[in-house]
Amino acid sequence: MPSYETAVSRMYALGHELAHTPSHKFDLAHMRVLLEALDHPERPFPGVLIAGTNGKGSTAATLASILRASGLRTGLYTSPHLARINERIRINGEEISDDEFALLHDVVDRTAERLVGEGELPWHPSFFEMLTGMAFEYFARRRVDIAVLEVGMGGRLDATNVIEPRLSVITDISLDHQKFLGDTITEIAREKAGIIRPGGVVVTLPQHPEANDVIGKTVLQLGARAASAVEYVPPVSPASPDYSAGGGLSSRPIARYPLQIQGQRILVETPLLGRHQLRNVALAIAAAEELNGQGFTIRPGDIERGIRETRWPGRFQVVAPTPTTPEYVFDVAHNPAGAWALRSTLSAVYGERPFTLVFGAMRDKAIAEIAEILFPLAERVIAARAENPRSATPEEIQQAARISVEIEPAAGVREALRKAAAAEGPAGLVVVTGSIYIVGEAMQALA
Repeated sequence: MPSYETAVSRMYALGHELAHTPSHKFDLAHMRVLLEALDHPERPFPGVLIAGTNGKGSTAATLASILRASGLRTGLYTSPHLARINERIRINGEEISDDEFALLHDVVDRTAERLVGEGELPWHPSFFEMLTGMAFEYFARRRVDIAVLEVGMGGRLDATNVIEPRLSVITDISLDHQKFLGDTITEIAREKAGIIRPGGVVVTLPQHPEANDVIGKTVLQLGARAASAVEYVPPVSPASPDYSAGGGLSSRPIARYPLQIQGQRILVETPLLGRHQLRNVALAIAAAEELNGQGFTIRPGDIERGIRETRWPGRFQVVAPTPTTPEYVFDVAHNPAGAWALRSTLSAVYGERPFTLVFGAMRDKAIAEIAEILFPLAERVIAARAENPRSATPEEIQQAARISVEIEPAAGVREALRKAAAAEGPAGLVVVTGSIYIVGEAMQALA
């Protein structure tokens, strides 16, 4: 059996970046051929499918934590990853081990090569198709009670959409991946709504009118049922949510607010900060309530505990490594909607406190719009390039920004962090944002 390092190298050689994924790769028929040859590992366990532009990972992580707190052996499949590919496949919070990753890669890869050799598949499965097949195999072999699956992109033709979900969840929809999904909210929403099943249940929240219209029409056409999470979103008021932590902000800020669930009062304490995250938590609660009505026992206390124990790094994560370093905020804001969410949360948590912004993005992202939203807030902006072929160079970020803000270039993430720390000092604040690859490299650099 090939080593873990060889398995990972072979996976990346498939071209996991969207820029290297031709449109003909998005074909569920090919994914079904692969799964049939693997004896349908996607069937032994019930699943929840989560699609959306922003917040689907946070919603998935929160729901998985709630299910785990209720005593269910819970699989979680998410993408992309911050540091290691193993992060994408978890059971009860534990990443798949290197040995199991290598084993399952060998099983799926050999199957794929045989299918191509026999003419059953026209080409080798893509990075995401391979990884999705491996996740299904892992969850089936480890006999999970339920799996929470985050859609990779879109929904209708995504490799995860081969399952028959107990529940579909659609988070907030905005413009992103237009090259693949369409140029309007309506077109993108149609792709996301592709995870809704005839006679099934979809959990969602009111959002952009065009997205609401598409989701509503799809529900009617399919005879499905829409379950709203509105009752679980706390009202906006000066005291709600309460961004605080007993040991000080950098010890671990949380949003705290009461809710009524199943006739009981619980105290929601979530480490996921921002108004947008309150919507994601509400979706997870509503999904848990729907599953509770489908035979899974999920009590109010399980929901309370699961939310409190949710860990989803890189989403407004606040850390202060040592007393002699600045405080850092890590947040994956890779599109304009994410940038607005970060801006709002920075204002709610830090007010007018000055900070240095370390920013990097993939060159196919809306850099100009993100820059217009975030750059004017910072005292200084440092542009860095991630170790990724799609990453924009500092010069490309400077050219794309098109605003009168001085942007200091850095050769890489480590240099950007050194410059930011030197400028801010121990009492300062550094916000690292943009691509998940920038955030992941920064978190690794700071251990």
